[in-house]
Amino acid sequence: MLDHIGIKVSDYKKAKTFYQSVLAPLGYELLVEVHGFAGFGLKNQPQGPIASFWIHQSEEPTSLHLAFTASSREAVEQFYQAALAAGGKDNGKPGVREMYHPNYYGAFVIDFDGRNIEAVCHK
Repeated sequence: MLDHIGIKVSDYKKAKTFYQSVLAPLGYELLVEVHGFAGFGLKNQPQGPIASFWIHQSEEPTSLHLAFTASSREAVEQFYQAALAAGGKDNGKPGVREMYHPNYYGAFVIDFDGRNIEAVCHK
């Protein structure tokens, strides 16, 4: 199990605004910002608010696929709409992806550094 992950972004300010918008429907908040790093996490955790997703400025942005858990299909749809409104590009509208399993409901967007960002609900 992962504790946290950090990615390099080409435009820190733009990335911070983007991730604040797209992660809000999933319950994530900007929890800490220190020395050019922004940490996002779920505030209402048993152990308290801990940042599990971090961004920081770099000349070479990280390339990867990130999938965030959504509590509902509605949250997946809100994530998708927020991502498009924040400048993300469609990479798969919200819907069931039976090739993974019968209840896999996900949406995919490409962020401004070319990363495939997903929200998925398994209910």
